[in-house]
Amino acid sequence: MKKLMLGAAALALMAGGAQAESVKLQLKWVTQAQFAGYYVAAEKGYYEEEGLDVEILPGGPDIAPEQVIAGGGADVIVDWMPAALAAREKGLGLVNIAQPFKHSGMMLTCLAENGITSPEDFKGKTLGVWFFGNEYPFLSWMSKLGIPTDGSEGGVTVLKQGFNVDPLLQKQAACISTMTYNEYWQVIDAGISADDLVTFKYEDEGVATLEDGLYVMEDRLADPAFKETMVKFVRASMKGWKDAEANPDEAAMIVLDNDETGAQTEQHQKRMMGEVAKLTAGSNGALDVADYERTVATLLGGGSDPVITQEPSGAYTLEITDAALQ
Repeated sequence: MKKLMLGAAALALMAGGAQAESVKLQLKWVTQAQFAGYYVAAEKGYYEEEGLDVEILPGGPDIAPEQVIAGGGADVIVDWMPAALAAREKGLGLVNIAQPFKHSGMMLTCLAENGITSPEDFKGKTLGVWFFGNEYPFLSWMSKLGIPTDGSEGGVTVLKQGFNVDPLLQKQAACISTMTYNEYWQVIDAGISADDLVTFKYEDEGVATLEDGLYVMEDRLADPAFKETMVKFVRASMKGWKDAEANPDEAAMIVLDNDETGAQTEQHQKRMMGEVAKLTAGSNGALDVADYERTVATLLGGGSDPVITQEPSGAYTLEITDAALQ
């Protein structure tokens, strides 16, 4: 139904003498409130007002946004900066054009019964870690702490965690990776009290890296027409994000309307949107260069196995947001 509505909007524009500009947006994960701003922008006509016909492509465990855009399957992707910078160093010319998320939602959630009260207590424990690019902030954090991740004495054993909370529920790991807006609440919903959990937010530990930025391929920015399309896209997207912040319950319901899998629930999406709004608060969409530099410093601080080996060059541009936010 949503695709039909978007298509109708495009046809209406064409009938008025102007053909809508097509934009494909690849999300980092499945349809959920983590991406509410884009769905709100589509639902409320903010993209249409800019003359855009935006197709929002959900992600999933088998979808790497970097691979999608490299293969020409998307014009712009939502990605975490560690993964984007690592891909750039390997030759994929990703450039950050906007940063709707100001804060990191990543954390380790531990069972209090394991006696973990500080990061020093991680030693000798098994920790669940997401991979597919999500491991980079964790590895940098352990390097900063001087804790080996190879299971050796005085180090930690890394359990390659699926995108669920089973390792904590089944006590296969003392701590697991969670997001403030998603997996943490899955643990709570599984019947574990917040009092029985200890959390370590990357933001609080000084190793937070930027999440959920918008990235395009560098060579396409040489095209003035594409740059203008991205200006329109970012402007409309940020309008959607600020609308979602101001009307979180409505935004959550819009997300639910777009969930073709039927897997999401109203309670979970409303709760998620409330938490996501805390992460987008304070951002007008423009990348804060200080946040970028902090992310780079964290990623370079990986000891013998850093995420990136040298200071990136050309990894972001402020031109799009400078024009979009005038």
